[in-house]
Amino acid sequence: MPKVVISEFMDEAAIAAEFGGFETLYDPGLVDRPDDLTAALAGADALVVRNRTQVRGALLAAAPDLKVVGRLGVGLDNIDLAACGERGIAVYPATGANDVAVAEYVIGTAMLLLRGAYGATAAVAAGTWPRDALMGREISGKRLGLVGFGAIARETAHRALALGMEVSAHDPLLPADDPAWRTGSGTVARAENLAALVARSDVLSLHVPLTPETRGMIDAGILARMPAGAVLINAARGEVVDVAAVAEALRGRHLGGAALDVFPQEPLDAASGAPLRDLPNLILTPHIAGVTQESNVRVSRVTAQAVRRHLSEG
Repeated sequence: MPKVVISEFMDEAAIAAEFGGFETLYDPGLVDRPDDLTAALAGADALVVRNRTQVRGALLAAAPDLKVVGRLGVGLDNIDLAACGERGIAVYPATGANDVAVAEYVIGTAMLLLRGAYGATAAVAAGTWPRDALMGREISGKRLGLVGFGAIARETAHRALALGMEVSAHDPLLPADDPAWRTGSGTVARAENLAALVARSDVLSLHVPLTPETRGMIDAGILARMPAGAVLINAARGEVVDVAAVAEALRGRHLGGAALDVFPQEPLDAASGAPLRDLPNLILTPHIAGVTQESNVRVSRVTAQAVRRHLSEG
């Protein structure tokens, strides 16, 4: 009987439907108890994780029988793919299952940051009626720049075009004649380089994996190229952005707003979060852009099916 260990939260209906007949240990708190996780992996055939479980080094060594890793999401920077490949361990991300959730997060936070009126509840309830201070901006007619143009960025572009935005993207891996540049809602302009994209983006949204090339790519120099009052959204990976530079650009009012869902250190603690306190028009969320009730069901089902299929066929 195959043994499956699940170290982070997952839809329990998917576990019941796909792992029936398997020895299954579902404990979403295992990620925070490394000794217990190491012990649980003895004899495990499969491990299912989100982004916090680091599938590398000592953890892989503790799982000599491991055959497959299921990733409840699409980013793979927490998994040592080379080490898994050397041992013949298959890795299955939930490709496509949370695209809509992230795209809606990007559009939603862009509208929130541009309008700037939705944090006024306390002031209105107190009777100050701050109308003059809350004249925000419409999303229609604004220029959206997408850094990377994979599946999630394309979902974002589809929604942005429908809202009347102009959309451009920079993706050096996507040829100019790829049909992806023409969506059902319109055409996405192809920016030749990052600097050109940034210079004309009222809203800049990041959609790249963490690689040596993307690490720190949004730095003080790039932020300075953005139009005054522009908005930055990062729901990709925290290390892609120089967070201190973002804080400084917000504090100096060059950036008109920012939404950060991912961080170089997760979870943030009081010390690492301190530079981000009391900044104007900043939204911080705990790596939740791709997690909705609906996407959790899809991601869990796709991942569980891939793991079960691999174990059954093996």
